Amino acid sequence: MCGIVGYVGKKTAQDILINGLKRLEYRGYDSAGIATLDEDANPHCARSVGKIAELEKVLAAKPHEGKIGIGHTRWATHGGVTVNNAHPHRAGDVFLVHNGIIENYKELKAKLSDHEFKSDTDTEVLAALIDSYYKGKATLADAVAKALSEVRGTYGIIAFSPREPEQLVVARFGSPLIVGLGKDETIIASDASALLGYTRNAIYLNDGELAICTRDDIDLRNLKLESIKAKPEEIQGDAEQIQKGGYDHFLLKEIMEQPTTLHNTLSGRINVKQGTMRLGGFNLTPKELREIEHVVIVGCGTAYYAGLLASYYIEQIVPDVTTEVVIASEYRYRSFHLPKHSVALIVSQSGETADTLACLREIKQRGAKVFGIVNVVGSTIAREVDGGSYVYAGPEISVASTKAFTSQVATMLIFAGMLSEAHGGNRETIAKLATELDALPDEIAKTLETCAPIMKELAGKYCKYDDALYLGRDTAFPIALEGALKLKEISYIHAEGYATGELKHGPIALVDSTYFEVFNILKGRLFEKSIGGLQEVRARGGKAIVLTDAPESLDIEADDIVRIDTKFELLTPILLNTLQQLFAYYVAVARGNDVDQPRNLAKSVTVE
Repeated sequence: MCGIVGYVGKKTAQDILINGLKRLEYRGYDSAGIATLDEDANPHCARSVGKIAELEKVLAAKPHEGKIGIGHTRWATHGGVTVNNAHPHRAGDVFLVHNGIIENYKELKAKLSDHEFKSDTDTEVLAALIDSYYKGKATLADAVAKALSEVRGTYGIIAFSPREPEQLVVARFGSPLIVGLGKDETIIASDASALLGYTRNAIYLNDGELAICTRDDIDLRNLKLESIKAKPEEIQGDAEQIQKGGYDHFLLKEIMEQPTTLHNTLSGRINVKQGTMRLGGFNLTPKELREIEHVVIVGCGTAYYAGLLASYYIEQIVPDVTTEVVIASEYRYRSFHLPKHSVALIVSQSGETADTLACLREIKQRGAKVFGIVNVVGSTIAREVDGGSYVYAGPEISVASTKAFTSQVATMLIFAGMLSEAHGGNRETIAKLATELDALPDEIAKTLETCAPIMKELAGKYCKYDDALYLGRDTAFPIALEGALKLKEISYIHAEGYATGELKHGPIALVDSTYFEVFNILKGRLFEKSIGGLQEVRARGGKAIVLTDAPESLDIEADDIVRIDTKFELLTPILLNTLQQLFAYYVAVARGNDVDQPRNLAKSVTVE
């Protein structure tokens, strides 16, 4: 959610901090601020409500010249969107930025009667707690470690003090922080994208670790301040990947680059000639794959829908394996039972999703193997699973996920193929899946090129509606759920996804001329039943859009029909989803919304 940047080096900290915060804007935020120390160790702090452009106006009037500083973009949790609630927070000689939630902040606050609180945040409470221990001969690191020993909750923090003007103290538990190692400089961030262009070498902090950072040294400790050996890793990606590349919005760029990113996902994993698929990172022998009897797929939001779609295919091609798809925020608190021979697929674009990470740890504690389906290299989930696969979709800057969804589904389908082969599944079906996966990038490219103008025109027609239903059967049902989510995320239209067969069990009561309906209809065994649902809606005055692979010879009556030309028999729903992505994008643009940073949302959800 919130973004953190810290800098200590020879350059002007303000410039590095602002540039880093801009790269983290996609995470979602409502206020921003930086604090620096000048060469005489005098502190300077600037904060503002709104976008970073507002903070830049404040800094233009009074620039900061220091070589050390911290910056933050806040997504409100405790307290409203005000300047006083914006980070950094100060308590005595302690300046602090913080991601996460301090769950016991009220009881801690009650102990800190000497501090005059100026905000409603849990972060200021933590700053005051650190300051309360920053007395006498205690170092800032001493004070931070002592304070954190009393904290319940999650945190990624950077603190500094004029009393120790050449260092930043960094710590994490449940909220990511990366320490970038540059030449005569150290840059800290909550996401590697803020480090690109400055350094390729970084230390990914683990939970319960603390680092004392100067411009030329990283002293890594645990919270008992015992030394730990640092393990630098190479940062993946490059600065060009986080640029718009000529597109008006990152979202459109990410929709349009799906053929390329999907090719990266599939590269080296599909053998069409042999009809086989492999994911090396799972580290499972054929015998271990054969022993799997139960697969639980864990995710939130779009990742959950990706898992739901993948589950339909696993059921089809591995009939002797039970598949369960769960919402992480619910599953983590259920008294769930994992049968013997269970494995879990942990699906997360960021690899930092708090609820999903909690499920990972709970499932692992129960003895089941956990495998990650993750986009961000070096993320916490990627580091804690037993194995798994990166989806290699590249940085996804827009809050609404598009290309990551497609790559997540494709990766899980490769796992399904591996599982089916090990269980003696139908070789012809496995080979067909391999063939269609291999062809999927080109099919998506053709669909985008052919249908983008059509979806833009449709968006202009329906952008003034305030309510929508998305419907589908079988593998088109998860696509309907994902389509509704995309529309509500970025257009703010109330949209609900349903199985078409559920129309008569409630949602048809909503249908009238003020609603529009998006039907995802697949040719094949459920075509006529899907048409039946369409007719029921039209009979009640609904405005129906049909997205389909059915040829002209199959008669469909609807207000608008978008047909895609494909020979696919299995993966057509993924093509229909690209149409929904385009539709949601163009509707949001037509309504004048902030497409890449929709209100109230954040990219990486690191709090409950």
